[in-house]
Amino acid sequence: MANKESDKRTPSTIEKFLLHLHPQRIDVRAIKFTRTFGLGGISALLFVILCLTGLLLRFSYVPTVADAYDSILALENKSIFGKFIRSLHYLSAVSMIIISFLHLIRVYYSQSIFKKRAENWIYGLIMMLMVFAASFTGYLLPWDQLAYWAVTVITQIIEYIPLIGHSFANTVRGGTEVNGNTLLNFYSLHTGILPILFIVLMGIHFWLVRKAGGVALPQQEEKVKVKVFPNLVWKEVMTTAIVVAVLFVLAAVITAPLLEQANPHNSPNPSKAPWYFLGAQELLLHLHPVFSAVIIPLAAGIYFFALPYFRYTNLNIGVWFNSNKGKRVVVQSATLSFVFTFILIYLLEHFLHFDIWLSGWHSWLSTGLIPFILYVAPVTGALLYWRKKHMAQVTELFMAITTIILSSYICMMLVSLLLRGEGMLLIF
Repeated sequence: MANKESDKRTPSTIEKFLLHLHPQRIDVRAIKFTRTFGLGGISALLFVILCLTGLLLRFSYVPTVADAYDSILALENKSIFGKFIRSLHYLSAVSMIIISFLHLIRVYYSQSIFKKRAENWIYGLIMMLMVFAASFTGYLLPWDQLAYWAVTVITQIIEYIPLIGHSFANTVRGGTEVNGNTLLNFYSLHTGILPILFIVLMGIHFWLVRKAGGVALPQQEEKVKVKVFPNLVWKEVMTTAIVVAVLFVLAAVITAPLLEQANPHNSPNPSKAPWYFLGAQELLLHLHPVFSAVIIPLAAGIYFFALPYFRYTNLNIGVWFNSNKGKRVVVQSATLSFVFTFILIYLLEHFLHFDIWLSGWHSWLSTGLIPFILYVAPVTGALLYWRKKHMAQVTELFMAITTIILSSYICMMLVSLLLRGEGMLLIF
């Protein structure tokens, strides 16, 4: 009787607000931490922290070539908690890239992108691209050597795009080189346009999650529902407290990087892109620009946006890896692609000199198509093996392809980050 009376009571103001984000009751399986690991909520929390710390940084930052670097120094050395706030902003930005990526692959590998959730997958991909864009535009603002030359590398990669590359790069830079116009463009995007767009997309994203019925769960006849408040809300509060505490501790002991002031006439050796774009820079070292800067990124982008719309044969929405066989295929794909990518990088660096052996051939053949086939052929063989030997279904094969793409990029990113020294040569 007491429970019935408590259910009929008028919700408080806080509870009414929370009910805009959650339904009154939720399947008990949806609040299990290992169902989502709280990754979507943590991403939203990190965005809030970035906005708050970014607003504080705006009070001290001056977006001009003459004053940007000195304003960062003044912030760190003269402002109360200035170094802490900048470190917190930096760590939150790095964490948001990682957490958002993990959230994206959690959604995919739990098979939560199909049917009524397909539209939200598209918005999720767009938001992931915006996370990269926000981090990239913020990368330049300290105007130190690290920032200046990282942005220079990326805008030079953009120039390899046929027909529109130079004009697009010039638009991004605000000219033919990274200068004050670039700094002002990036500042406007980073502190104004991108945050507003992100808030709009987050609102749509959350609404679509509610519209789809919340977290995707495996089908079963018996469903046990519990009240959102306090069962789910308290878990969210505790997760928030833990994330904030960890970030505060890290910000107190880790200082955001700041090298000497940017010098356009003194390039560091090596000059590297931001860490999340290092896979693209590594790819450019081995393949013709038409392949590394256009064909492969474009094909990968189309593939990921089209993922919910391929024809699948054995969907198990809400089931991790779709099946036990799918789990084995994903683990094998990740291992195979990572190891094979590393071996191929080493061979291309030291033994497979196609540009010399086939010097009379067109460069897009000798350094583009042939190395590309050298990678694709064994991977295709592995897919055929899983299909014929292990009777992998279409769903498992698509998960294998997705895993191969992601694992290969992560391998290239780590190689470029950890094993590239002067002249971008391997250092082992």
